[in-house]
Amino acid sequence: MYGGAQVMLMQTVIYVLTTLVELFVLAVLLRFYAQVFRASFRNPIAQFAVALTDWIVKPLRRLVPSIMGLDSASFLTAWIAQMILWGVVLALQNEAAYDNPIFWPVLAALALVMVLKLSIYLLIGVVIVQAVLSWVNPYHPIRPFFDSLCRVFLRPLQRIIPLIGGVDLSPLVLLILLQVLLMLPVALLQHQVLAMLQQLPR
Repeated sequence: MYGGAQVMLMQTVIYVLTTLVELFVLAVLLRFYAQVFRASFRNPIAQFAVALTDWIVKPLRRLVPSIMGLDSASFLTAWIAQMILWGVVLALQNEAAYDNPIFWPVLAALALVMVLKLSIYLLIGVVIVQAVLSWVNPYHPIRPFFDSLCRVFLRPLQRIIPLIGGVDLSPLVLLILLQVLLMLPVALLQHQVLAMLQQLPR
């Protein structure tokens, strides 16, 4: 059992570790999805993401070939980073059953769910920035980058949602749908996988 000070210290360590790793994973996922949607990398945000992740993505590309033209190394980096993060978090919480053979595939499934969750958070951020730029500064040089990342999600909604007073409400509808995804299927998946990990004998 942990004392109060030990619990607070452990929670602080987990918070800092989770924040740093997830920020790195977001940068990797931004790099991955920018390649998927053919967004231009000639902007400071994309270049920062590339500079931050080159140290691991480039060497991994020598081992992991692209699949259907996708940057598999970037996606695998995000997945592995989440596996390492949750392996450490579970170990700090004394909830890791490393000697159980089922632990590792369940941990991989949890990491994949967290990559999906962070992908949705990334899209939410992209949509917000794109919407703000379209209202405040539609000719900003970085706007095409965000347009490329969310266009495929906004276009179907724009076909069925009419402009109201000249205002495009499709970003708002998309944000609501993404929040519903986070609150229902993604949260359910995360809860089920965590429950499986906690039920493993230790």
